[in-house]
Amino acid sequence: MPIFDSQSIQSVVLHRIGNKAVDEGYVLSKSPLQITDQLQDLLARYFITPFKVEEYHNLYDEDNQLDHNEVYRHCSNIFANPETLFEESKQIAVHLYDQTLNANIKGGDFFVVYFDQCQFNGQETSAIGLFKSENKEAFLKVQHGDEEWSRNEGDNSGMADYHLEVHQGININKLDKGALIFNLEEENGYIVSVVDATNRVTDAAYWRDGFLHLQQRQDEYYQTHEVMRAYKEFVKEMPNMYEDVTNTVQADLLNRSVDYFKKNDNFVMEDFAEQVLQQPEVIESFNEYRQNYEQENDIQLQDQFEINDSAVKKQARSFKSVIKLDKNFHIYVHGDSQLIEQGEDDRGKFYKVYYKEEILS
Repeated sequence: MPIFDSQSIQSVVLHRIGNKAVDEGYVLSKSPLQITDQLQDLLARYFITPFKVEEYHNLYDEDNQLDHNEVYRHCSNIFANPETLFEESKQIAVHLYDQTLNANIKGGDFFVVYFDQCQFNGQETSAIGLFKSENKEAFLKVQHGDEEWSRNEGDNSGMADYHLEVHQGININKLDKGALIFNLEEENGYIVSVVDATNRVTDAAYWRDGFLHLQQRQDEYYQTHEVMRAYKEFVKEMPNMYEDVTNTVQADLLNRSVDYFKKNDNFVMEDFAEQVLQQPEVIESFNEYRQNYEQENDIQLQDQFEINDSAVKKQARSFKSVIKLDKNFHIYVHGDSQLIEQGEDDRGKFYKVYYKEEILS
């Protein structure tokens, strides 16, 4: 995980970016911001705190010409000579403005920041931060007039006239969009961590694809995420392959896979097949499915890699092991599917569940 402190911030430039689709224009700064120690602490909290997920990307170009990627080119110049941050930040701001081709994209304040002496996976490096604040929030400022204090001995009370003013400002606990570009793996498009607090497709395409132009870094997080996703899709398709695959069997297979990823530090395909898939014909079917999955998604899944816990937690949320029976019952399958039997009589379909203890929760 990256490690920063407030002293890592070396220079900050602020520009105002409007929406090109509605001809709002942009306003470039005349000079870098003057940052006090107190402001440096607040900015470090605002810029860095939102980056929590261990999912990393690279800047890229479809023709493998990284210099054609605008952000890559300007960041390379800054890393080579940090004194160029101010001038290069203007070009980055104009590039960002040129991507606002949808009228629904909000304008906002755009920060370009140079960090020094930060760490990534124990390696000291520098980084460039690109941050956009789109939403202002109202806050109250208390104003009071001259204070009149009691002149009586032992009385520490006073009186003053108070009133409130409403101001609009940036909530430092809510970063709308951000990217941290680490000065590592330059030849692959640097290591990039990205944040986008909005869920709209247009915003995601604008920030990640149009402006940054990213592809996911093929590291341990990527491999863990993709193998789990491929396996989940395989289990969903199993009823089309085997007649005796029921919902309980699928739930059991999903549970066993999650259990494997949570209990092991490393993924080994042979071990996974033996412990989770178990049956030779199922192992063969998964190997065939995996090959098709790799071709269709243009990826290469490794047979061995270090398991990333963050990717496991994220993917495990989508591994559904709940059987919904009309609107009356839900069966949560957490263990041995052999303890559940399915049948049908003159009253309809039913499940028979074997258990030792009963708890109402």
